[in-house]
Amino acid sequence: MMLGYLLARAGIDVVVLEKHGDFLRDFRGDTIHPSTLEVMNELGLYDRLLQREHQPTPTLNAQFGSFKTTVADFRHLPVRGRFVAMMPQWDFLDFIANEAQGYSSFRLIMHAEVRDLIEDQGRIGGVVISSPDGNTRIRSDLVVGCDGRTSTVRAQAGLDVLHLGAPMDVLWFRLSRLPDDPKESMGNFGPGAILVMINRGDYWQCGFVIAKGSLAQARKRGVEFFREELTTMAPFIRSRTGEIADFDDLRLLTVSVDRLKQWHRPGLLCIGDAAHAMSPIGGVGINLAIQDAVAAANLLVTPLRRGGVSDADLHRVQERRELPTRITQAVQVFLQKNVITAVLGSSKQTRAPLPVRLIARLPVLARIPARLIGMGVRPERPDLSVIDG
Repeated sequence: MMLGYLLARAGIDVVVLEKHGDFLRDFRGDTIHPSTLEVMNELGLYDRLLQREHQPTPTLNAQFGSFKTTVADFRHLPVRGRFVAMMPQWDFLDFIANEAQGYSSFRLIMHAEVRDLIEDQGRIGGVVISSPDGNTRIRSDLVVGCDGRTSTVRAQAGLDVLHLGAPMDVLWFRLSRLPDDPKESMGNFGPGAILVMINRGDYWQCGFVIAKGSLAQARKRGVEFFREELTTMAPFIRSRTGEIADFDDLRLLTVSVDRLKQWHRPGLLCIGDAAHAMSPIGGVGINLAIQDAVAAANLLVTPLRRGGVSDADLHRVQERRELPTRITQAVQVFLQKNVITAVLGSSKQTRAPLPVRLIARLPVLARIPARLIGMGVRPERPDLSVIDG
């Protein structure tokens, strides 16, 4: 959606395909990080975006037993939005779609699912979609796969995937939030379990981290045992755990960390989770996708205006974004191996890792993870001289 907006703003004819009839899917990436807010600011969209309901989160907190501290403080970042904006992804998508539809070169087609790629002499020249009107062929100078970690586009293109592994899955659910509950979002690390609670105003968006493939075991123990685990992690929610009637109230996120060895073929490019699935650690996936879109627009607008995108043009996008992806995934894999696995594999309360204890002693150090999480590696800026030129 972001790439579609940027290309349409540059005067490039663009069609965005969405297989559903709306954007109303819950428990997706709902964090808009300072890097994305800064992109919005530079595009002149910041104030209008934040008119939508959101919860500003200036700090991230962690708790290991009775030990509690702030691990990331965004209030010192050199950008306008010094917080993570918690906003349902459907609101963000709807906002960008409304802004994009102000350009005559933008077209959004709902109920349009990509079924196949059109290939002419080794070059991708469009897609075949299924819709309520039947199958339709859409020709294009460039196909961009933005369809997530189970991408149909990358599968149809036959692009090789490098799997980095993940030791965990996440059960997402929501619980009502009461006025006297804590205000800050938090991550609770308990004996053999991790509970993430995100303040969404009148409810908590919760993620319960489990060992990879252990959902069947959790079901066998029963929902009452699960409720007791939640109460142990966050005693103040005891009165609300009954809102989870059974395991059907939980949604499983199967965590994977992977990336394409090559993000492109002639006439085709993958970005976002289609190019690199991220761990939920730090909630950075949606923001890396936005950075990919900005970089792609900066690099591809000029050749698209000329009427043709070469394989070298597409490779420049991968070159620009591959290093930030590799570094971010390396940090995530390190944390998975050295923190997540240790916590999930222990029956006793795990001590806070040394970096967390150091941040507690020297709060100024909380600016370092804030920079990594909030801005990322090599944050992108829209090149308005190209996009609006």
